[in-house]
Amino acid sequence: MTGNIGMEQLIPIVNKLQDAFTQLGVHMQLDLPQIAVVGGQSAGKSSVLENFVGKDFLPRGSGIVTRRPLILQLIHGNAEFAEFLHCKGKKFTDFNEVRSEIEAETDRVTGSNKGISPVPINLRVYSPNVLNLTLIDLPGLTKVPIGDQPPDIEQQIKAMIFQFIRRESCLILAVTPANTDLANSDALKLAKEVDPQGLRTIGVITKLDLMDEGTDARDVLENKLLPLRRGYIGVVNRSQKDIDGRKDIAAAMAAERKFFLSHPAYRHLADRLGTPYLQRVLNQQLTNHIRDTLPGLRDKLQKQLLALEKDVEQYKHFRPDDPSIKTKAMLQMIQQLQTEFEKTIEGSGSAQINTNELSGGAKINRLFHERFPFEIVKMEIDEKELRREIAFAIRNIHGIRVGLFTPDMAFEAIVKKQIARLKEPCLKCVDLVVQELSNVVRMCTERMSRYPRLREETERIIMSHVRSREQQCKDQLVLLVDCELAYMNTNHEDFIGFANAQNQSESAAKSGHRTLGNQVIRKGFMCIHNLGIMKGGSRDYWFVLTSESISWYKDEEEREKKYMLPLDGLKLRDLEQGFMSRRHMFALFNPEGRNVYKDYKQLELSCETQDDVDSWKASFLRAGVYPEKTSEASNGEEGEGNENSDSAGSSSMDPQLERQVETIRNLVDSYMRIVTKTTRDLVPKTIMMMIINNAKDFINGELLAHLYASGDQVILIKYLIK
Repeated sequence: MTGNIGMEQLIPIVNKLQDAFTQLGVHMQLDLPQIAVVGGQSAGKSSVLENFVGKDFLPRGSGIVTRRPLILQLIHGNAEFAEFLHCKGKKFTDFNEVRSEIEAETDRVTGSNKGISPVPINLRVYSPNVLNLTLIDLPGLTKVPIGDQPPDIEQQIKAMIFQFIRRESCLILAVTPANTDLANSDALKLAKEVDPQGLRTIGVITKLDLMDEGTDARDVLENKLLPLRRGYIGVVNRSQKDIDGRKDIAAAMAAERKFFLSHPAYRHLADRLGTPYLQRVLNQQLTNHIRDTLPGLRDKLQKQLLALEKDVEQYKHFRPDDPSIKTKAMLQMIQQLQTEFEKTIEGSGSAQINTNELSGGAKINRLFHERFPFEIVKMEIDEKELRREIAFAIRNIHGIRVGLFTPDMAFEAIVKKQIARLKEPCLKCVDLVVQELSNVVRMCTERMSRYPRLREETERIIMSHVRSREQQCKDQLVLLVDCELAYMNTNHEDFIGFANAQNQSESAAKSGHRTLGNQVIRKGFMCIHNLGIMKGGSRDYWFVLTSESISWYKDEEEREKKYMLPLDGLKLRDLEQGFMSRRHMFALFNPEGRNVYKDYKQLELSCETQDDVDSWKASFLRAGVYPEKTSEASNGEEGEGNENSDSAGSSSMDPQLERQVETIRNLVDSYMRIVTKTTRDLVPKTIMMMIINNAKDFINGELLAHLYASGDQVILIKYLIK
């Protein structure tokens, strides 16, 4: 044995720690000093380990043979035998039985069809021919799955290897065959990822006797080609023919020594090559590595020991009726609630993130930027109805006189009526946000489910506060709309003004109303429902919505276009869910009654969730397809005779009145764009400040005080101690 004997005794101590973690079945939380053997399949890892022991004891064959990490603990002793941690007390003197046991134990966990597992096998070998050394034999990298192996077998093996070699306390034994290019070495590539400076990596070059004639690995072994801080060591293992012929390992090591002494390229390095030298170097490196990492390991162990002793001391004097324990538990749950609420709203991520539907902050974001604008557009009045109202307003203002000029009072009357309609979508947005906040609170208090009284009281206090803020927020939004109603700012920089209104209407008529071009607005799957039974009934298609048309294809590759439908004149209406159907439906139709698609009056579409439907509706709005109005323009006038409605109709207007209506219409449109833009901007900000941020501050600052004031804490968490 070489080196400091006292230091070498640390290797068996580290082995005992390793065994303890494996037996407990827990993940090793201490970074124990160790050497991990990595390399590609058939790189010669198993042969190197067998040469250390001097016995054939590892499974061999084609494909992936090492399918579980093997923690091999070599211990210098007088007798020669092996022990498995899972067969405690049983000594194996026949190393063929050791191989059989490794295969059986591997199959027990992974199955017999090439599966892999990160659960290690612990094998301890005592022998007078070994130095104290601990190595971890890891599966070789494979590219193509065989047997029952999953398609991502390469990623799984990499993840398993990284689990060991990522630790700073792990030395990496990177085994590379000499008959492959060193730049393509799987082992060195893996080592480089976790040890870019090469501080923890020891290179091993195998199969030096199989290199093409006239080539050698001298530059590699002299550490010139791809330098490592700890250098490279070359070895020559037995060939498959030698193994099949049961060539003795002692004879093989003698042949290895002879090869290095007789080879002209390696003769000058012979004393620093070969398996015995590698074993001595690894023993020394591991001993030095343990010495370097020991202070940090000792500190970590002491900290964990002190923490455990503190817990033990606390439980020695544990009293189930101690109210301080219950108060501490309640404080911890409230702190968790605060953290979870903030994460759910802010979207900072969580281990239990919802992967099925939008929730929390993401859902509120969609309400602000898709659902709320859609609700505003739904409240807009029908074009025909608007022109009719403008015509009545102009004529009523003129009275008996002939109107030569367009009256600005008509503009103000119509705009005020339009602005007042904004209150409903604003208040509806508040309702939807409060409903989602209620869901968030219920989800965040899930951890309190063991204490129903505490959970019930917590939810009640939070939601009572949110409800009070909800009413204040609604009052504030109504005030915002009332401010818009109080003063018509016709000097706004974005307002077109009276002088430009007529010119704009004429230029718009010439250029067309679409300004988006034919850009793609949205893509996604939807189901068409009203196809004929003979044509396959309802089925999913891939839809592409542009600013001018909607097309659908057989699939998302968009190779086979089924149909393209122009959007001009189309409107959108909601449909009731069909019998036994959970899908949410809506339809595209032409208000003038013309066929939309082939001989169908409407195109019936559906999505799996209401959120998807709302999102598609918002996209259709951008393309200029507006929802159907619930009331028809002529409903209120039928009792007064047809002459009134006819007189307001565009067909019977005199040219002067028609020009005035068009001017007012452009002014209303311009001013409402300003008001709507302001509303869409201010409503989310107001809700955010007055409800969401306030709720967050309340939970962080005042919830605990309200809980203390609401009753006895012992009663609130009486289910804590059973």
